[in-house]
Order: sequence, then structure tokens, then C-alpha cells
Amino acid sequence: MRFARILCCAALAVCAFGVRAQQVMLDKVVAVVGGSSITYSEVENTARRLTESRREQGYTSDRDPMNEALEQLMMQKLLYNQALIDSVEIMKTDIMARVEEEVQDMIAREGTIPAVEAKMHNPIFNIRENLRRRYEEEAYASGMQREVIGKVTIIPGEVERFYRQTDKDSLPVIGDQYVYAHITKFPKSIDEAKRRARERLLEMRERIITGDAKFDLLARIYSVDGSALHGGEMEPATLQTFVQPFADALSELKPGQISEVVETQYGFHLIQLIDKKGNLYHCRHILIRPTYTTEELSEPDRQLDSIAELIRADSLTFEEAALRFSDDPYSRQNGGIVTNHELLEHYNANDARYTATKFLKEDFGNMGPSAIADFRTLSQLKVGDISPAYQTQDMNGNQLSKIVKLVQIIPTHVASLNEDYLRLEQMALNRKQEKVFGEWLSKKIDGMYVYIDPEFRDGEFANKHWVK
Repeated sequence: MRFARILCCAALAVCAFGVRAQQVMLDKVVAVVGGSSITYSEVENTARRLTESRREQGYTSDRDPMNEALEQLMMQKLLYNQALIDSVEIMKTDIMARVEEEVQDMIAREGTIPAVEAKMHNPIFNIRENLRRRYEEEAYASGMQREVIGKVTIIPGEVERFYRQTDKDSLPVIGDQYVYAHITKFPKSIDEAKRRARERLLEMRERIITGDAKFDLLARIYSVDGSALHGGEMEPATLQTFVQPFADALSELKPGQISEVVETQYGFHLIQLIDKKGNLYHCRHILIRPTYTTEELSEPDRQLDSIAELIRADSLTFEEAALRFSDDPYSRQNGGIVTNHELLEHYNANDARYTATKFLKEDFGNMGPSAIADFRTLSQLKVGDISPAYQTQDMNGNQLSKIVKLVQIIPTHVASLNEDYLRLEQMALNRKQEKVFGEWLSKKIDGMYVYIDPEFRDGEFANKHWVK
């Protein structure tokens, strides 16, 4: 019996040693780029995410996921190191919001914080810190890559040459495209809702000034901006980073001072300047948007349904109704035809060349909640049909109602220069950017210290400069 216990203990000891050995192996350094190391576990986790992502998207790769993950991480480390050298700026508050969102998702999945800690073999503060480092490094790497390819431009001749030189079998197949029109209405009580929003913020301002409440606490409770997680605090930035009314108010503040109520396209703000160093303004804010009663939101629905009935009865055309009744300044002069103009303006990318009126199914997902609701409605219509009224939001989160008309569905086809110039232009630009970035990356690899563990040196790398 004693001998059996000894054997059992020996077996347990060997098992424990095996676990420890595996942990050491998983955490060993397999590559170094510049001053950044890459561990086996990092490669394994990245390979798993790559595989899961591909499974979700429905495609595979001939490359070994571990080698592909290692190359991805090496490129990220190189870009991260170069970003620090070049003083690339990132928005760290966005990173913290992303970290907190993922941590909360983990807690929701596992049920409790201890369950998350047990699964991750780490205390929750380490999990947060590891996620922060990972996302921050990814942000610096992405910022550096944008710096490299952001200066690449393309001219019409290059687009045409790209099209002529591309084998017809290699040209993209453009899926079904939707052309549609809409008529939008904001609640008539918008002025009253704005007044209520102003009064709420004025009340908050009074409470802060009199010491009855703290700015950051009210921001956490009431602000609808992502910065609410951090008490409304934003990363230091230049005035040009902010929309004009916000920037104008911020420029007049002294450290600690609180602004009057400021209206922008996003809603109403209270702003407090924390400090100013050079041309960088460090501030916090509270953002609230006008809110409505159920009756106030239903009123434009009824009006739009009445308009739709008149159009269906041929009492007026959709184009006439858009001009007379629509609150959308971008489309009402054009018969209600929807473009991506609002999206371009939202991202400060106003360029008439990129205005589009034909949308793929996947385009709707990039145009905000209103467009997603539009696609759900359009998918239930036939060409020429007009929808019932429904409620949605614009790009800035303002509530509105609309009706849509399905004008045309352009069937799936092989891309052509006349019909799909913008998409071909983007493809040609992407190709040129890839070439420029590849050349830049090769030069940086040659000039930076790179070590790869022998276990991975014979792997397949897209850029042959990694193995020296």
C-alpha cells in the first residue's frame, strides 16, 4: 500500500512537472523584433483568433496558422516600435473603453469575476492590463501603417491601366446593388426636446458649480458618449480634432472652468477644461441628446404613412413629396435618392468623386444604424414599392422616422470600368498601397534587429526579409 502511494505521488510529481514544463514551453520567446519579444503563447492565441475569424467568414488559408500568426505579430511589433520612434498619436480612451467592454463580456459569459480569473489563470487587474497592452500596441501599429499608406494616391490613368491589365477572370464580381430613395422626418417637438436637454444640462452645471455633484460622476451616470466610462475625460488633442462649436467653447475656457451648454450635431455638451499644454487641450464633457415621449415619436410616423398613401394613390410623386416634406438636406433636392454623403461628412471625407448611390448588402453595415434598418426594410420590398414608416437614427444618433422606396436592384455582374469605377479605383489604390507598404516594410526589416527561433525559421513567410 505504501509502495502504491509512493508510485501515486511520483506520478503526480511527474504530471505536475509536465504541466510546468508545458507552461514554460508555451511562454518561451520565439521571436524578437526591435525591442519587443513574442512568446509562444502569443503566437498560439493569435493563430486561434485567425482560425476562428476565417471560420466565421467562410474561407481558409493554405498557410500554417502558427507561421501566419507569427508573421502578423512580427509585423505588428515592427510597426509598434516604428510608431514610437515617429511619435504616432493614438486615442487611448478608446482603448480603455474597448478593454472594459471585453472584460464585461468575459464576466457575462463566465458568470462571475472569479470564474473569469480561474479560466484565464490571472487576476482581473492583470487581464485588464494585458488587454490594454495588446490593444494599445495594435492601435500604434495601425496608426503607423496609416502613416505609410496615407500619402499614396491614384490617378484615373492608373485605374484604367489596372482594369486593362487585370485578367477578366480575376476581376471582382459585384453583388446585387440597391438604389433607393427616402423621406425623413424629425419629431415636430424637436425644439421642445432640445429645450428639455438644455435645462437638464443647466441643472447639472449648477450642481457641479455649487459643489452638490462632481463633473466626472454626472458624466458616468448621464453622458451618452463613450467617454462616460472615464468620467467624460478625453485624450489631450488639438482644437482641430473637435467639431467647431465644441472647439470654440473649449478655446475660451481656463483650467477647471465649465462651459455653458454647447450644441453640436451630436447633441448638447457641458465641457470642462482640465489643463492645456502647448496646443493640446485636455478636457472632459457630458453629452446628452434630446429625448421624446412615445407620442412625440409616433407623430412623424403617422405623417409619413399619410404621405406614402398619397404617393401610392398617384396624388403626388415620391420626388415631389421628398422635396416638400423631407428633413434630409442631402437627398430632398434629388428626388430623395440616398447617397453616402452623410457618411463622408461624418468622417470629414467630403469628396464628390466618392459620392455613391448604389449600395451592396455589406455597405449598409458601414453606414450607421439607419442604413442597417434601411436594408432590413428594402429586403422586404419589390422595385417601386414604398415602405410603411419606421423609426431609426441618423449618423449622429438623433431619432427620426422615414419611409423608403426601392428604386432599382442592379443584378450581380463582373465589374466594369463604366459601371463600377469607384470600386475599381479602390481596388487599384489598395494594390498600390500594398506595394508601397511592402517595400517600406522590407527596408525597415533590413534595418531592425530580428530574431526568430529555429523552430519557426523554416516556416513560410510572405515577406522573405524576416529570415536573415
